[in-house]
Amino acid sequence: MKFETVLHGFGRRGLNGIMGATMGQTFNTHVRLSDAERRYLDMGRHQPGGKLPIFDKQGQEISTKLIRSCVSKGLAEPWFANPLKPDWLVCRLTERGRSAL
Repeated sequence: MKFETVLHGFGRRGLNGIMGATMGQTFNTHVRLSDAERRYLDMGRHQPGGKLPIFDKQGQEISTKLIRSCVSKGLAEPWFANPLKPDWLVCRLTERGRSAL
């Protein structure tokens, strides 16, 4: 499965826009996080590789809008495509995301 398939919801920016936002660019270190973004990113802080969950602690799917928001701010980055569920966006915490917490 191609990685671009997972990122189809990011519009014209696509893979290059999202990955460019997290690879090689420098960012302002001050990021304003919503409570939901902070809770989501905090769940990846102690996971191997900074893996961010797809489901919350109650078993409910994390909003793709929330995940895309974190990716667009450079706080999370797409990690890999899930061949069993291609519509799931599997991400990991970036260094910018760690420092924002």
